[in-house]
Amino acid sequence: MHELFHPILANSEEKAALQQLIFALNSSGKRYFLRNEILQTFSQYCHQAQKPTYFYYSSSVGKLIQYTHEMILAEDSTWFVVRPKIAHQEVWRLTADFAQFDFMSPEAFLDESDRLIDAYEPNILEIDLSSFYEASPSISDSRNVGQGLAFLNRYLCNQMQANPQYWVDMLYLALHGLQYDGINLMIGNVILSGIHLAKQVHQAIKFLSGLHPEEPYDKFYIDLQKLGFEPGWGNTAGRILETLNLLDRLIDSPQPAILEAFVARVPAVFRVVLVSIHGWVAQEDVIGRDETLGQVIYVIEQARSLENKLQQEIKLAGLEVLGIQPHIIILTRLIPNCEGTYCNLRLEKLNDTDNAWILRVPFGEFNPEITDNWISKFEIWPYLETFALDAEKQLLAQFQGKPNLIIGNYSDGNLVAFLLARRLKVTHCNIAHSLEKPKHLFSNLYWEKFEDKYHFSVQFTADIITMNAADFIITSTYQEIFGTPDSVGQYESYKFFTMPHLYHVVDGIDLFNPKFNMVPPGVNEQVFFPYSQANRDSNLTNKVQDLLFHRQDSQIFGHLDQPRKPPIFAVAPITLIKNLTGLVECFGKSQELQERCNLILLTSKLHLDKTSNPEEAQEIQKLYDIINHYHLHGHIRWLGLRLLNQEVGEAYRLVADYRGIYVHFALFEAFGRSILEAMISGLPTFATKFGGALEILEDRDNGFKINPTDLEGTAKKILAFFQDCDTHPEHWQEVSQWMSQRIHQKYNWQLHTSQLLALTKIYSFWNFVSPEKTEARVRYMESLFHLIYKPRAEQILAKHMGNW
Repeated sequence: MHELFHPILANSEEKAALQQLIFALNSSGKRYFLRNEILQTFSQYCHQAQKPTYFYYSSSVGKLIQYTHEMILAEDSTWFVVRPKIAHQEVWRLTADFAQFDFMSPEAFLDESDRLIDAYEPNILEIDLSSFYEASPSISDSRNVGQGLAFLNRYLCNQMQANPQYWVDMLYLALHGLQYDGINLMIGNVILSGIHLAKQVHQAIKFLSGLHPEEPYDKFYIDLQKLGFEPGWGNTAGRILETLNLLDRLIDSPQPAILEAFVARVPAVFRVVLVSIHGWVAQEDVIGRDETLGQVIYVIEQARSLENKLQQEIKLAGLEVLGIQPHIIILTRLIPNCEGTYCNLRLEKLNDTDNAWILRVPFGEFNPEITDNWISKFEIWPYLETFALDAEKQLLAQFQGKPNLIIGNYSDGNLVAFLLARRLKVTHCNIAHSLEKPKHLFSNLYWEKFEDKYHFSVQFTADIITMNAADFIITSTYQEIFGTPDSVGQYESYKFFTMPHLYHVVDGIDLFNPKFNMVPPGVNEQVFFPYSQANRDSNLTNKVQDLLFHRQDSQIFGHLDQPRKPPIFAVAPITLIKNLTGLVECFGKSQELQERCNLILLTSKLHLDKTSNPEEAQEIQKLYDIINHYHLHGHIRWLGLRLLNQEVGEAYRLVADYRGIYVHFALFEAFGRSILEAMISGLPTFATKFGGALEILEDRDNGFKINPTDLEGTAKKILAFFQDCDTHPEHWQEVSQWMSQRIHQKYNWQLHTSQLLALTKIYSFWNFVSPEKTEARVRYMESLFHLIYKPRAEQILAKHMGNW
C-alpha cells in the first residue's frame, strides 16, 4: 500500500481530494463508515468537483478508496481497513495533519472501534487462533481456497514421496483399523506391517489376475483371507484387482489422482448423523413456517442422497455378504406442541429410503412453557448442551454403535455436532448455510444493543468455536469464504472483530487452511425439472395455473387484468433481508414494467393477524402500503400459501410457459436455493449480486446480476431482457436452456454426495496421521465453550425461567 500513500500525500490534488472526502464524511455526524457509503461519498465529491472519470477509478486516492472497506474518523486520526486483494486486509492510520500513513495492528483497530462507542477496556480478552494453525499445511494461492480436498491430496502425496516407509506404515495402520461392528474390513491380522502389506498386495494381484473379472467375491474370499485381505476391496475379482492395483500404484508412485481414486473405494462410512435443530424439521406441512426454509429441504435431500450413494459403495465393496447397510439419522428437536405437524414424533422414517430416519429428541424440561413449543433460533442456545448429551444416548441406541460422520447445519446444529463429535471422537463436518454476523451490519460492535432480541454474543462465540473445531467445512460458494474483490466473505468477516466489553477476536479463523471445501448442494430433479419436459402432470398444471392466475381466495391477494402477460415471479419468506418490498417498489416505480409484465409473489403469509414476528408484520404492512401507493391492483398477485414442493415446481414451469422470469431480490443471499429451482425449471433468473448468486450465474453476462438497492437499474435490466426477446425471438429460449443445463451439470446431489464422502475419508485419515495438529486447537475451543458460551447461554435460560 505504500505505493499508493506516497503519491496521495505528495500530490496536492489527490491530498485535497482525500481531505474533502474526510470532511464530507465528518459532516454526516457519524464516525464509522462502510464501503458503500465511502464510495458513494467519494463519487459525489468527484462529480461536484468535476473530476475526470479516471480520477475516481485510477488515481492513487481513487484506488485507496476502492480498496477501503471500513473507515473510522477519530479525533486525532483517520483509520482505514483496506483490502487490496481478496482475503488480505490491512489497517492503516492517517495522522490528523495528513503527514503520514502508519501501518497498524488489528488489535489497535479493535481498540479504536471500542473507543468509538465509549467501550474501550485496556485488558479485554483477546482470542487469537493463529498459533494453532502455524504447523498445519496452508494454501498459498487464494484462487485455490475452497479446494481443500485437492490440496490435501497433493500434500499427502508429496509427504509419501518424501518419507515412503513412514507413510506406507500409516496407510497400513489406517486400513487395519477399519471395521464394522467388530468385523475387520480390508486388512486382517495376517498382515503385520506396511512392508508386509506391499508384498501381500503383489501376491493378491497375481492371484486375482488368473480369475475371470466377473467372478463373485464369495467364490474366492477364503483365498484372499489367507493372504490377509478381509471384505471391502470389491464385489468381483475385477473390482478387487482394480482396487489393489490402485493401492500398489499409490505405494510405488504416489499421485493425487490415484490417492483420490483409492480413498473413494475405501468403505469407511456407514452411519451418518445430520444435525438440524431450529425450525420445524419434518417431511410435510413445515416449509414456510417460522425459520423453516431451504435448510430442511437440504438435509432431507442430502440424507436420501447419502443413503443411495452409500448403498452403491457397500455393494461395490462386496460388503452385502455381511448384511451391512447404511444408516442415516437426521437429528433434531422434538416439539410437543407440534401444531398439527409430525414434529412431536420421536422417530419418523424418510420417504423413499430404506434406512434413513428423523430422530427427534426433546429439550430438557427447564420451563415447559418454553421448551414444549417452537423456539426461535435466537433463543435456542441454553438447551443445546443438555440436548447433545441426551441425543448421544439415543443415537448410540439407534445405531447400535458409533456414527462415522456428524454433519452440523447452521450455528446451532454445528454446536451440537461439535459437542457430539468431541465426545464420540468421530469426524465433524460444518455447514453454516448462512452466518448471521455479516447479515447484520455493525452487529458485533453494537451487540449489547441487540442482545435481548438476537443474543449475538452467544451465536458469534458458537460460530468461532465450531468453525475452528470442525474437521472440514463445506460451503456452497467461494464467496462464503473469501467474498469478492468488492465484498468481504462470510467466514472472512470472522477474521478480526470486536465484541466490546466481552472480547476481541484478533485472528478468528485461518481462511487458507485446507479444511474449507466448496461442495454445492443439488436440486431434487424429480420435483424441479425443465418446463419443456413432456411428463408433466396435467391435473397439477391446471391446479397451479388456477392458483397463480385466477383463483379468488382468502389467502390470495389481487387479480390480474391481463393474465397472459409474462410474469415476474418471486418465491421468498417475508423478511427484511429477502426484500420483497424492494421488488414490489421496483415494479411500482416502473410504468414500463407494469405495461409489459405482471408480478406474482409466493410467500407463506399474507395477513397481519397470522404473524407474531414484528419484523414480518412490518414487512407485510409495507407490502400493502407499496401496492396501494403505486396503484398496482390489476398488476399483482400475492399468494400467502404453503404449497407442496410439487406445486412449487409446477409454478416455476408455468411461469416459464408464459415466457416469464424469476427475480431473487434479496439484500444478501448466501446461496439461494430458489435460484437453483427456478433455473433448472428453465426460468431466466435475475438474482442479487450480493452473495453466492454471483457464482450460480457465473459465465453468464452481467445482465442477470442485479443490485437490489438500485431499483431503477434493476427495472432497466429486466426491460432490456424483454426487449432483446422482442428483437431476437430465440433469446428467451437460449437463456432458458443455458440456465437449466448449468444447474443440471453443476448442482446435483450425486456429485455433492460423492465429494462429501471423499472429504470424510481423507480428513479422517489426516486426523489419524496428524492428531496433534487439531487437538490443541479443539481444546482451546472447549475452553471458549465453558468460559464464554455457557455463561452467556445461562443468562438466556435465566430469563426463560423467569417467565415460569
